[in-house]
Amino acid sequence: MANDPLEAFVTTAIGVRDLKMHYGDFAAVDGIDLEVTTGEILAFLGSNGAGKTTTIEILEGFRKRTSGEVEVLGVDPERAPLSWREQIGIVLQESEPVPELTAGEAVRMQAAYYENPRNPEETLELVGLTSSADHRTRKLSGGQKRRLDLALALVGDPELVFLDEPTTGFDPTARRESWGMIEALRDIGKTVLLTTHYMDEAEHLSDRIVVIGAGKILARGTAEELADQVNAQTRISWKPDAADPRPPDRLGARVDSTTGQVQIDTKDSLVALHELTNWATEMGVSLPELNVARPTLEDVYLQLTEGHER
Repeated sequence: MANDPLEAFVTTAIGVRDLKMHYGDFAAVDGIDLEVTTGEILAFLGSNGAGKTTTIEILEGFRKRTSGEVEVLGVDPERAPLSWREQIGIVLQESEPVPELTAGEAVRMQAAYYENPRNPEETLELVGLTSSADHRTRKLSGGQKRRLDLALALVGDPELVFLDEPTTGFDPTARRESWGMIEALRDIGKTVLLTTHYMDEAEHLSDRIVVIGAGKILARGTAEELADQVNAQTRISWKPDAADPRPPDRLGARVDSTTGQVQIDTKDSLVALHELTNWATEMGVSLPELNVARPTLEDVYLQLTEGHER
């Protein structure tokens, strides 16, 4: 490996250099670099048609690439042996377990396919299905079926887990419970590549975020780092009384013609609030409906992907 261009990925689960996937003249993936560190949860975000699914299918070994270099757990997925496949766990966006089996039977059957599986009962406990182990899968709720999907992906004791939209269709309570399961994967040393359209989910679960659009990587980093890249600002707003004086120019305040709110956009909300409240106290202004809204990951994501839809 001394002359291998992917030698730097000795501590990574996934290493990609200049990955391309063309369909005729159409570049579904157009020269991306990607690195996923062993033991981290990385959120891979992109709109429909961005190249996200194509990239993941190449990493999983289900699709051949046009060009570029790819190593997943130290192996090129196009030439990976069966032993490599046993180190990969995949939770698809949609799947349906065998309806006649109980949850426990389904997990035990899946475990039988592996040489060194996790203990099925421990796996059921990890995903919170111990009390439902004797229930037929056709009678499981949507959230329980998603837990079973995760159990089936984990019972082979994989090093790397691909989670594709793991909480789609969940109610808020079920989503939060699923977050705990996913965080537990980090606790037991697994590497996770997560795709989701829920920005709060990506921000809560991931160590890092990668955004892809039109086949290219648009940004990467933590949620805070992505916000810095688009110069996202905190918005301070309030609904003034008609008799209130105009704020001083140094605050950069403006009036929204639609809502009538006075708004201040700032990178340093603490300093801006200090100056605003000092001025309001001196002038006897009550600042009704005062609100401080920091930029959300969704705001940042929309700025990053604007103009990159296909």
